[in-house]
Amino acid sequence: MDLPGFSLDLAALKETTAAEPGELYDLVILGGGPAAMSAAVYAARKLIKLAIVTRDFGGQMLETSEIENWLGAQSVRARDLVSQFEDHVKSYETPIALGPSITAVKKEDELFKVETDDGKTYSARTIILATGKRHQPLNVPGEKELAGRGVAYCATCDAPFYRDKKAVVVGGGNSAFTTALDLLKVNARVTLVNFIEGWQADAVLRERVRGFGGAEFHDHHQVVRLEGKDKLQAVVVKSRKGGEEKRLAADGVFIEIGLLPNSEPVRGLVELNERGEVIVDCAGKTNVPGFFAAGDVTIVPHKQIIISAGEGAKAALSAYARLVEQGAV
Repeated sequence: MDLPGFSLDLAALKETTAAEPGELYDLVILGGGPAAMSAAVYAARKLIKLAIVTRDFGGQMLETSEIENWLGAQSVRARDLVSQFEDHVKSYETPIALGPSITAVKKEDELFKVETDDGKTYSARTIILATGKRHQPLNVPGEKELAGRGVAYCATCDAPFYRDKKAVVVGGGNSAFTTALDLLKVNARVTLVNFIEGWQADAVLRERVRGFGGAEFHDHHQVVRLEGKDKLQAVVVKSRKGGEEKRLAADGVFIEIGLLPNSEPVRGLVELNERGEVIVDCAGKTNVPGFFAAGDVTIVPHKQIIISAGEGAKAALSAYARLVEQGAV
């Protein structure tokens, strides 16, 4: 349903206005995941001068297949939900710098400067950082050399390539078991390897994986190295109890051991915790006036789409309140 006085032209949604480095924006949102897109919708409705800087839209949502805990939809394809979010954002004709990576965010006097890897700089009175997280690597021999040749971090992208093949999933949480499910659905022979003793995934996911039958489990083991010349051939693991090594023949290995916050561009500007997450209060404020953050890049617990979307909305409203206090809008 269209907003009063607003006509939604679906055919024109993918055509976006480019953000201009020479402009001064009231708010620049950094990121393209659910927190960033929710913030963009709330900010756009306040009719402020807004821009988005992001490498892509969707973030980690693009790395899963089905979402079963988005309110109002018992099950929805992740890419469909991303498309709905993106269309909603673009319906406001918000200027977007799509494609570049953010290299640094600085504060000069009362303005923020966002620098990107294509040599451009965007200026803003307020900032919302919603850059999310990225996969943590194993940092073992063979990982870098075999990346894209059997070493994978996205089951949604790569699981179909392992139909009827052997795949190892490293990790014991929800992401690892979701990846295992994606692989089992294409009849892959799955082995899960967990560093910490005891599987951390939700019971419903553990039951679904075990329900397929045939999956193998190596609890309290660590990956020592990945072997292969032109492509992955084996994953070598070691028991953290007895120390014995095992060589698991594998066509692919999926790394699901956690995420790292994409906060490097703001190191030295805002306060971070020991994990590199941005410290925010309940309104999304950081220790730097005018700088807000939302979603998985922050200390807010329970990294979920619906929580990120809510945090993005709060940050946008907080940024608007800041602009009102300054008399900028």
